[in-house]
Amino acid sequence: MTDQPDQPGQPGQPDQPGLGEVLRDLTPQVLGILVRRGADFAAAEDAVQEALVEALRHWPEPGGRPDNPRAWLVTVAGRKLVDAQRSAHARARRELRVHLEPGPGPAAQADDTLLLLSRCCHPALTPASAIALTLRAVGGLTTAQIAEAFLVPEATMAQRITRAKRTVSGQRFDRPGEVGAVLRVLYLVFNEGFSGTVDLAEEAIRLTRQLAAATDDPEVDGLLALMLLHHARRRARRTPAGAVVPLADQDRSSWDTAMVAEGVEVLQAALARDALGEYQAQAAIAALHDDAATAEETDWPQVLEWYDELIRLAPSPVVALNRAVAVGEVDGPLAALRLVEGLPADLPRRDAVAAWLHERAGDRDEAARRYRLAAERATNLAERDHLTRQASRLNRGPGPRAG
Repeated sequence: MTDQPDQPGQPGQPDQPGLGEVLRDLTPQVLGILVRRGADFAAAEDAVQEALVEALRHWPEPGGRPDNPRAWLVTVAGRKLVDAQRSAHARARRELRVHLEPGPGPAAQADDTLLLLSRCCHPALTPASAIALTLRAVGGLTTAQIAEAFLVPEATMAQRITRAKRTVSGQRFDRPGEVGAVLRVLYLVFNEGFSGTVDLAEEAIRLTRQLAAATDDPEVDGLLALMLLHHARRRARRTPAGAVVPLADQDRSSWDTAMVAEGVEVLQAALARDALGEYQAQAAIAALHDDAATAEETDWPQVLEWYDELIRLAPSPVVALNRAVAVGEVDGPLAALRLVEGLPADLPRRDAVAAWLHERAGDRDEAARRYRLAAERATNLAERDHLTRQASRLNRGPGPRAG
């Protein structure tokens, strides 16, 4: 679906937001309203798409955009849904018309936003399917865009989304589900980063902003703060050639200070509500890194305290591995190595952390061996190249400290 150009505003009146921007913001809201009122997920999405076509046809005309665009779309989509079922479901059509056509007054946007995200992040779905359905139904991305982002054929992604719709369509949602499941999927989207024409990290931030505006949960704000504080460092993470730049070696002048400030502000407001959760703790750690003018000025004792909180809130081998890095900075590499060696041998990046700690402890041969082992197990080319360079550096002789 392509956007048509908006008509210029009337003299003396402020210009309205762009048509494409308005429709993208309203699409998940309208879909959420229909689903909350009992419509089948796949059928509701088809009806919303037909309503969007009608909007693109009529709204650009002079005076064509309604005063309440969302109510207009809900009404049209509801009628499209009824019409699609008219031949086979006459009785159901009458019942749906009562439930789907909106009455006067605003719709419950907060409940609908969380409801739709809950549906897309249902525990019956695999993480990959939940991400795809969230980006399609809530993010408004096309199947082609999602396929490009995940480096799979469009037909494969279309099948994945269709199966996901079929899985959730048989279940009725009268109220939003667990927020934690939604946050986990949004964080997975964020960590996919950038690929193709779609920046999934920015898309995840946009969706999390919507959820934060629609809910009253400090953990949602914690996740938003975490995303902002990590995304602020994005430009410094790779060289122009695409090589990995460790945090300690990044050009901190290229960090987005405005995004850091926003992340800290969001985090402080969340922490002030005294309902600590894992995303708030992670955001606090990220804020301490962002606050340091140089790597040497990082407040590692406070970072370690926050890792202690995080491992209490959400214990996992990954958290324990990251905590070991902080222990290495506070108590020395030997204390950290004892922790690392007790973690599962197949834990991602375990060998890379062990290599860094062995180098800090002065055992260059073991550090080089661990870097080579970590490179063999790396899951992407940039990380593999970085770890291979670290092993080569140690084999050549003394050099700069590894990040």
